[in-house]
Amino acid sequence: MTDSTKAFLILANGQVFEGTGCGAAGCVTGEAVFTTGMNGYLETLTDPSYYGQLVVQTFPLIGNYGIISKDFESADIHVSGYIVRSCCEIPSNFRCEYDLDTFLASRNIIGLCGIDTRALTKVLRETGVMNGMIVSGDSEEAKNIRKALKNPAEKEKLLKKIKSYRIKNAVESVTCNASKIEENAETVFKESAEYRFVPVRADGTKVNDPDTAMKDGKGKKAVLWDFGAKANIRRELLKRGLDVAVVPASSSAKEILALKPDGIMLSNGPGDPKENIRIIEELRKIAKSGIPIFGICLGHQLLALAMGADTVKLKYGHRGANQPVKQLSTGRVYISSQNHGYAVKNSSVPKDAVLSFVNTNDGTCEGIVYTKIPAFSVQFHPEACSGPLDTGFLFDDFVRLINNHGYFAHFKAEFERIDSIRSFAKAVKGTKRTGAGLKK
Repeated sequence: MTDSTKAFLILANGQVFEGTGCGAAGCVTGEAVFTTGMNGYLETLTDPSYYGQLVVQTFPLIGNYGIISKDFESADIHVSGYIVRSCCEIPSNFRCEYDLDTFLASRNIIGLCGIDTRALTKVLRETGVMNGMIVSGDSEEAKNIRKALKNPAEKEKLLKKIKSYRIKNAVESVTCNASKIEENAETVFKESAEYRFVPVRADGTKVNDPDTAMKDGKGKKAVLWDFGAKANIRRELLKRGLDVAVVPASSSAKEILALKPDGIMLSNGPGDPKENIRIIEELRKIAKSGIPIFGICLGHQLLALAMGADTVKLKYGHRGANQPVKQLSTGRVYISSQNHGYAVKNSSVPKDAVLSFVNTNDGTCEGIVYTKIPAFSVQFHPEACSGPLDTGFLFDDFVRLINNHGYFAHFKAEFERIDSIRSFAKAVKGTKRTGAGLKK
């Protein structure tokens, strides 16, 4: 990276943020979003859920521990562009392989640094997520765009083009990418134990012994329906003894059921959940099979849609490793990692289901337990080491549900005592943020 590489971001509202380029040179359009994580940039870059987006890191220094391929969530970078305040050129970490700038350039990802990312974040918070274009380098296209910005009529044409950008074929573009870096169960547990990322029970105790951790899942098979899965979802299933068969997003209910799974895992993924019409229809068929289901993020939304709920787009979404969620059955608050721009509408949760978690910032739905089928789902990422391992116990709940389809029945009475989401609204009265769930 050199300081002479001029680059800038132009938002769909016409605002321009000038800085310097990092990674590859060129021009790229995407949906500008921000994430508040202080670390985890490797997981962010390789998370398929960020497909088609220009990701803004609010933390000012990114790249300080370099590139560590073992921490990738998939084989490729999926962001369209990357925006940081400062890109560390001399990383320091005993696991570091090379620097961030080299990584971005090697994957042809256009980056922008040297801008006030917090000022940009304020724009996205106030106006909501919007499209933008990063322009870096001195190509003919870049020169033409710079000229267009000086001409009101040409600038208006450029902004119209930026506004028209839409993320298309998101799930189909990223499915099974994480499968390219799969490891066997023995390797997964050995490496996890080395860095103490072993299973953690609901009481907070760690399970360092593989035999103990895998005991309940041994001999059971889970199908991971991959809509853009993060690699750590599979690892968490393997740590608990389950055999995991990964299937692409295009799989039919018939094909999945033919594998005779004991449980079905619905993965995270990118894009508008409502666009996945065929997947939702196939999921309805699977729900009728009686096989236990656990959904995460996009999987949570797709299951809700299949069961009759509705989803809405949030103003600027939840992205970061510090999102608080409240478990309604216990009243306990957990710190979670999240990456989503859509949410299940609270009032649309079907009668045969109950809210299990809500976001304490805006009251939006963060989890659902279904009472007529053995299924549950969460909007956040229990595999993402936030808290650092606060909600990993949900994978244990999945194993218990596989072994006992009525596992969640004992929660039903507690859930039913919660009159409605309005009772929770009183607990967060005065919040300035509004979302799909609560309004002041």
